[in-house]
Amino acid sequence: MTSATSIVQGTNSKPESSRALVSFFSTFKDGDGELFIGYPIIASPDGSFPVDAVWVSPSKGIVIFDLVEGRDASGFEDRQDDLANKLESRLKNYKELMNRRDLVVDIHTISFAPGLASTPESEYVLVNLDSLSTALNEFSWNKGNLTYYKSTLSALQNISTIRKGKPRRSITKPDSRGAKLKKLEDSISTLDNLQSKAVIETVEGVQRIRGLAGSGKTIVLALKAAYLHSQHPEWQIAVTFNTRALKGQLKRLIDTFLLQTGREPDWEQIKILNAWGAPGGGENDGIYHQFCRSVNAPYFDFRSAKRNFKSENVFDAVCKSALAHAPKRKKLYDVILVDEAQDFPPSFLRLCYEILDNPKRLVYAYDELQNLSGTSVGTPEEIFGTHPDGIPRVTLPAPTPDKPKSDIILEKCYRNSRPVLVTAHALGFGIYRQPPANRKTGLVQMFGESGLWREIGYEVKEGNLQDNSNVVLQRVPEASPEFLEKDSPVDDLIQFIVFKNEEEQSNWVVNEIKKNLQQEELSYDDIVVINPDPLTTREKVGSIRKKLLESEINSHLAGVDTDPDIFFKSDNSSITFTGIYRAKGNEAGMVYIINAQDCHSTSANLATLRNRLFTAITRSKAWVRVLGIGADMQILINEYKILHSKNYELHFRYPTQSEREQMSIVHRDISPAERSQRDSKGKMVAEIIKAMNAGELDEEAIVALEKNIAARKESAELVNNA
Repeated sequence: MTSATSIVQGTNSKPESSRALVSFFSTFKDGDGELFIGYPIIASPDGSFPVDAVWVSPSKGIVIFDLVEGRDASGFEDRQDDLANKLESRLKNYKELMNRRDLVVDIHTISFAPGLASTPESEYVLVNLDSLSTALNEFSWNKGNLTYYKSTLSALQNISTIRKGKPRRSITKPDSRGAKLKKLEDSISTLDNLQSKAVIETVEGVQRIRGLAGSGKTIVLALKAAYLHSQHPEWQIAVTFNTRALKGQLKRLIDTFLLQTGREPDWEQIKILNAWGAPGGGENDGIYHQFCRSVNAPYFDFRSAKRNFKSENVFDAVCKSALAHAPKRKKLYDVILVDEAQDFPPSFLRLCYEILDNPKRLVYAYDELQNLSGTSVGTPEEIFGTHPDGIPRVTLPAPTPDKPKSDIILEKCYRNSRPVLVTAHALGFGIYRQPPANRKTGLVQMFGESGLWREIGYEVKEGNLQDNSNVVLQRVPEASPEFLEKDSPVDDLIQFIVFKNEEEQSNWVVNEIKKNLQQEELSYDDIVVINPDPLTTREKVGSIRKKLLESEINSHLAGVDTDPDIFFKSDNSSITFTGIYRAKGNEAGMVYIINAQDCHSTSANLATLRNRLFTAITRSKAWVRVLGIGADMQILINEYKILHSKNYELHFRYPTQSEREQMSIVHRDISPAERSQRDSKGKMVAEIIKAMNAGELDEEAIVALEKNIAARKESAELVNNA
């Protein structure tokens, strides 16, 4: 345990005394544990009750701070009693913190008034900066130990935790898949310190949250919105996203968080909005539509945008058109939180930035490897541009102990076990892909900065992360959950299976789903079937769904048989089938990926195809079955077999700068002539019409498809020009 105090800076209504307290603890030599500013928020009979600050220390116990702005500390005695009583009542709900009827953790209270020149003697502790250190050193925790300290910290964090597991599972077999899933859900029922920091820390400006699939980005973003709403009910807050199936999940998370803190959400103040939006208000509204309305800019729906703009990415085009009216902008929100930022054009993030008043509180979260559009998230300087004098409008400052972090990386993956996540990375990057005849490496894509491998939870086992050097990477144990890997054989966690034809694949999936439901105690909403190609999903899942229905097992195609905002049916009576776009942001215990052979190709958009496979695999929080047909599927299996033989470590030669440039520009292994023909505008229109007729793609998915095709076309032009 370190001797320094870790500081998590949330928001409250007492900024000056909060800053003074943070400044003190950043240099307090006798401090240890964790200091939370503006946290926790306690439910009480009178509603939501925010705490100004709390210090949790293994040597002191809990110290609750009543912060005083200015010089009027009157009533501090009553406030201290109220704080202690409410927190004690809350903590007594945790059996691990109780010894019979007594709370094992000592709770101390202190009123901190940095504006006071002197403080009176009192039975209750009232201090200023000069006397704070002495007062803290007088506190102690007689029964304190590491176990109690961790339990206390967990209990405080659990106040803001949303349990993702089901409240009830009917388990009769202790070793069934259902039983294992229940244990897993229970084991991740609390936020870790970095997630908690990401939820609470509030930046007066732009904040970026990056993380792996399964690191909890969507949950963190929803809880952050709810936390800010609880602390600042007067703020106008917007949450937006790319995948419409996330809308219900975001609303549920926000609602649950606020109810746990004694407050009902005011949906007039906190709004969950589509990115594009349309007239009519309510569920149709969106950020772009609101912007156009506020600045009196022309609004384009998808079809009118297609008619009016030549751009391949029409959402980018309409956002840029609206931004031309930015000098007339009006403040619409105090905070905007953007999930899945990797799937939005920079112009949309700039649009969000414009409708925020100073200090421009914009929070955007993304995972580069779940990018299905073929584009890359730029730096803040690239996204938000510069002032007329050339100075960047947004620069994320380097972290310091006394400031909330503007750039947070969630390195721990809670959803995927080590074998599942490393498999997704190996196939997504093409680590063990055979090099084409004209290239020295089979790598499909690579991080621009080698250090990012460490930031997402890998460590160098052998070699160096340097150009043209051989390297072996392995997952850091604490960065992936170990429960399932210890409790289930690796060959059960993930399986790759090749079939001769679609009929054989369909029969296998149906038999396995029947076994899941009838023998293994999985629920309907524990199972998801994903088809990676969005253009063929409706057709390809038809046979499996028909066979399931014949066995009296209901299923639905998300967003086609249901409202676009629905992924799992609320009555838990139907298996979810989905294309890759709607799968994003969702998860299940058992994931079946059918027709995975579509993700092996020699076409121009190979990186996009591999990212589809990566995204599909990482939807699983337990078991995944990667299924496909024919020779292309066997090639993917061969890649997986090499990974398996190397104990899920990544062995590769780090590409040179010129090779990385080729990956980022090329992503292809076919001739320029073939690529140009494939990416012609007529082909693009035909694909979109086919998708719309199939009913699989809504506006968001079509926009993403367009970006894929645009990227391919640009690559073709670059090659032809070269």
